[in-house]
Amino acid sequence: MKIVATNTMIPLRAEVLDAFGPDVEYVEIDGSSEEALLAGTADADALLVLGEHITRRVVEGLTRCRSIVRFGIGYDTLDVAAATEHGIWVSNVPDANFREVAVHAIALALAVQRRLPALDAGMRADGWASSFAPGVHRPDDQVFGLWGIGRIGRRVAVMAKAIGYHVIAHDPALTTAIAEELGVESVDRDALLARSDILSLHVPLLESTKGILDSDSIAAMKPGSILVNVSRGGLIDEHALAEALQSGHLFGAGIDAFLHEPTEPGNPLLACETAILTPHAAHWSEESLAETKRKVVEEAARILRGEAPRSAVNHVERHRAA
Repeated sequence: MKIVATNTMIPLRAEVLDAFGPDVEYVEIDGSSEEALLAGTADADALLVLGEHITRRVVEGLTRCRSIVRFGIGYDTLDVAAATEHGIWVSNVPDANFREVAVHAIALALAVQRRLPALDAGMRADGWASSFAPGVHRPDDQVFGLWGIGRIGRRVAVMAKAIGYHVIAHDPALTTAIAEELGVESVDRDALLARSDILSLHVPLLESTKGILDSDSIAAMKPGSILVNVSRGGLIDEHALAEALQSGHLFGAGIDAFLHEPTEPGNPLLACETAILTPHAAHWSEESLAETKRKVVEEAARILRGEAPRSAVNHVERHRAA
């Protein structure tokens, strides 16, 4: 049996040996290009994927693979339809780092609102910095908006309410019962944009959500508000966001996900002083890494044993033979 990790950043040998035993063949490859993936995965029984693009061409080159497991929650880099057609289960790990992502969203929101980078820079430059910057408000007088209220969004809602924000949320799946349980106000998209002092995105990147925060949506946001994105960069028009920050329409932004990762040198957000940018690090903690590694390998082992996946994102009718 052969298990292939399509990146060399996260070593999994110990976890793979624990789950499969000493006779397993475990290989780590640099899957940053389609050609490297084609060459290194053809005879794999399972792929363990970080951010590599598992395209239809890569899937069609797999001769015996039955399981593709993605580190973390998002799976927009995987051609799920192609995998399904070829009898391959695709799974993610939706519950290993949602706490960290929620904390990061709150941290970005507060750091932008309290102007912490500017205050820190002033201290280092002059030994002191004025704390009387305009646009800083107390949470009790502000509205924290959530676009999407799944596992992460709900966690953010609880923390934002504990800080003192009034929380509103927009999500087609948000029922009255869930809203009452969380103590949030359910609103439509237009109200979310118009009323949110802080708008935090918590939706997956799908064909239906690409560019949901385009120039028109950003223009409709409350003047002086803050945008937080710890989801996927493809949700936002980065040029429109940069223009809104430079013009002062938005007070600031906290961004952890970008259209191109690593970011390209010409990304306009890099020049925005009121934006706090982090390198897709919201998921990170020592504990979340250990949990993710264990759950990724356990899911692959479960599928290869012929058991039902725990967190499949597709449904395989015709299973590939072992």
